[in-house]
Amino acid sequence: MVTLSPPADRELGAPRPFEVLARRRETGDTVSLELASDGGDYPPGTFNMLYAFPAGEVPISVSSTAGGTLTHTVRDVGQATAALTRLRPGELVGVRGPFGRGWPLDVLRGRDVVVVAGGLGLAPLRPAVHALLSVRPRFGRVAVLVGARTPEDLLFRRELEGWRARLDLAVEVTVDAATTEWRGDVGVVTTLFRRLNVDAGDAAALVCGPEVMMRFAVAGLLDRGLDPARIWLSLERNMQCGAGLCGHCQLGPFLICRDGPVLPFAEVEPWLGIEQL
Repeated sequence: MVTLSPPADRELGAPRPFEVLARRRETGDTVSLELASDGGDYPPGTFNMLYAFPAGEVPISVSSTAGGTLTHTVRDVGQATAALTRLRPGELVGVRGPFGRGWPLDVLRGRDVVVVAGGLGLAPLRPAVHALLSVRPRFGRVAVLVGARTPEDLLFRRELEGWRARLDLAVEVTVDAATTEWRGDVGVVTTLFRRLNVDAGDAAALVCGPEVMMRFAVAGLLDRGLDPARIWLSLERNMQCGAGLCGHCQLGPFLICRDGPVLPFAEVEPWLGIEQL
């Protein structure tokens, strides 16, 4: 069951100014902003409300805390995100957070783990992969399955190559539409499930991506024998306050900004099946 708690003072206060240390273009419309860290705890899977002066505030997942910095990966889809993607080193961004529940890495110990990412969904899953690799012997087999629309839409390509070179990690990548230079798999991410080599009876899965992709991914994982109680999804709704006060991100009994964004599939299954909810 979800345990509800009041928002912390730092979540309700004014955005704190963070300096942009570096800006890295990931794809044609997506940029990673590396911020000077305040030394706070930003668990994998949580998010911050980022304020671009004066365009507005949007929820953005933390995509890395490596190297003592705080990184967010932002896709240009509106006024505020456009302003964020235009920021340059030395400029400031407002930050409130962290918010929400992250990936339940503590309950995955000893299990095989399947990470399934679609498109921008790799960004909130990236810190989870970092955490798994930082204490790799504590887990069984780990598989990372990544899907994107085209090769040009793949995030963190250099890092993916590094992951694929490891002997203790299985990494598979596919695209919906290939270019002539692409030599990898073509098809939706669920086509990669046929190569999964995990103990389905004891494995757990972390899934993030477009909601329709997550529905098909969960169906595929259940077909492989995974327990629905050990499948976690990172959900996205119209978050505005980040502290569970405005109600815009409600999904059934849940407020995604407060009770999620990571929730067990078994808990949200009844609500995901309702169209347009």
